[in-house]
Amino acid sequence: MSSGSVAEFASGSALLSRLQAGGQWFVIADFEGRLRGWRFEDVTSAPRDLPATPAWRGPDADAWVSSHTAEQYQQAVARTREHVADGTVYQANICRVLSASLDKPHSPAALTDIFAHGNPAPFLGYIRVTSTVPEEQVWLASASPELFIRISPDAGGALIESSPIKGTAVNRDGLTDKDTAENVMITDLVRNDVSPVCEPGTVAVRNFLNVEEHPGLVHLVSTVEGRVSPETFASDDFWQRVFDATFPPGSVSGAPKSSALRIISELESHPRGPYCGGFGWVDGDTGRAELAVGIRSFWWERHCASCGGPALHFGTGAGITWGSDPVREWEETQLKASRLIALASGGSV
Repeated sequence: MSSGSVAEFASGSALLSRLQAGGQWFVIADFEGRLRGWRFEDVTSAPRDLPATPAWRGPDADAWVSSHTAEQYQQAVARTREHVADGTVYQANICRVLSASLDKPHSPAALTDIFAHGNPAPFLGYIRVTSTVPEEQVWLASASPELFIRISPDAGGALIESSPIKGTAVNRDGLTDKDTAENVMITDLVRNDVSPVCEPGTVAVRNFLNVEEHPGLVHLVSTVEGRVSPETFASDDFWQRVFDATFPPGSVSGAPKSSALRIISELESHPRGPYCGGFGWVDGDTGRAELAVGIRSFWWERHCASCGGPALHFGTGAGITWGSDPVREWEETQLKASRLIALASGGSV
């Protein structure tokens, strides 16, 4: 979709109510819970003509600073394993944020064009909204491979789908029993997440432990789906119920989710923001919607306290279980970040 002027802005619970009222909305939900949406005046669906040489100038490759050093991240992994041993949590996703000062970035469309050439992804997309009101501004470019929520109206009700990613390696041979165990746990968590908005007995898993190949790595992916009754789908609080049940995404939080979120708050030093949240579109007229998990995403802030000015951010993380090795988990975060950081810095890998 490509859009023109913004007709309306809404946030929080007011936005969730507005999604039922109609219109074409782009939605971003920060991991910490901030929810914003922009209704566009004009929306068209069309393939984009990609330029041969996208016009993008990003930070220098050596300008990126991590919110955790290798030693600090490995200590966080060790602490998470202690929580697992104590029975507090089975798995927690521990992340770090890479930041680089950047005064005036080009349009996120330019960076997204680079991703389309060098790191194509199922949920490639971007949004930029300029406004005199800081809350209404946004700059996001994403090469997310992960589906958070898809709503497909059907026979008065709807089908709801989610495809959690858990398990990452350079190639198929690199996937381990630990990767499989992670995916099994999170798939079960997502089944429980979507159940409150689905008809009893309709929640099922398909393509269980499917291996998906992406540029430079592979993922284990399972898909959870269920049927939403016509009454639930038509209710005024449908989107409130969906977000209350499913957010934040289970694959980037952990299991049990409430315990994982407490551990994340304890161990992470930088807010995730749009990273590990959700972004996508909602068609309030038809009820169709598609939101991706905000991984493999860059976002720009005009005022970043830790950088002392405007900065570009990118998040990376790993799922930690009792079977985690701190060094391997650090290396996994490096693997997930290396290709996209190289593209954002120099336009090539």
